[in-house]
Amino acid sequence: MLLGLINSMPSAIAQGLIWGIMAIGIYVTYKILDIADLTVDGSLCTGGATCVILLVNGCPMWLALICSIFVGMLAGLITGILITKLKIPAILAGILTQLALYSINLHIMGFGTTSFSKSNLPISVDKYSLLVSSRYVRELSLRNPIIVVILFVAIVIAILYWFFGTELGCSIRATGANQFMARSQGINTDKTKVIGLVISNSLVALSGALLSQYQGFADINMGRGAIVIGLAAVIIGEQIFDKVFKNFALKLFACVLGAIIYYLVIQFVLKLGLSTDDLKMLTAIVVAIFLAIPNLKKGTKSC
Repeated sequence: MLLGLINSMPSAIAQGLIWGIMAIGIYVTYKILDIADLTVDGSLCTGGATCVILLVNGCPMWLALICSIFVGMLAGLITGILITKLKIPAILAGILTQLALYSINLHIMGFGTTSFSKSNLPISVDKYSLLVSSRYVRELSLRNPIIVVILFVAIVIAILYWFFGTELGCSIRATGANQFMARSQGINTDKTKVIGLVISNSLVALSGALLSQYQGFADINMGRGAIVIGLAAVIIGEQIFDKVFKNFALKLFACVLGAIIYYLVIQFVLKLGLSTDDLKMLTAIVVAIFLAIPNLKKGTKSC
């Protein structure tokens, strides 16, 4: 079992890094904007489906990634409009967008087929030049997906660190901290909410694009439960590294570390014999435990 666990660690780290980008996106809405955005369950697949269908049709890799990010931005924009203009509660707005994306994702993957819809779209590293592939996860070369995704993570964190230090970025943070006070200071909180949701879902879609390449296919259900995995990564990272990582960039990095830890734990419990059918339940339990830890600590101190 120990040997099997060691062999599975590179794959767990690679997946943790990819999902870590999505976790950073969730951090933007959940921790910075204080919005529970369920759009991510749909936008993750949208990013993956867009990337794969473009690559299959001969689109250059860089353009496929840009388009994936763009469709993720559109998903976040739609949710933002539902929240700010139509005054629909954030959770319901995310569910509505996610529901619409299910059909959209089917049509994206079915583009060019007679049925105009498809639930699964494979892509092989033998036929296409993919940025990341699980085939090379144990290689000591530049093709190793761990090296490539680390580079993506570093770029994402650097850009966000710069952006949230600008006036607009600070306005988004102020909106999440206290939107009423932010509004009294002349900040257009509707605008900052929309921008935050756009940024968040663009990162989720980027994660989906990388994930679909890594696993070799885009699937209509690949984003199901993504919000829970992302929350698990954010919460685990926060609870473990909160007292050590004070810098904003390090807090974002903690989300990635949380995702890696999550996948290492998943691999460990799978090696112990847990059925894959129980993974969602395990994730829910892990999130519940880490959410309860701060309140349990407060209760202990008060006693």
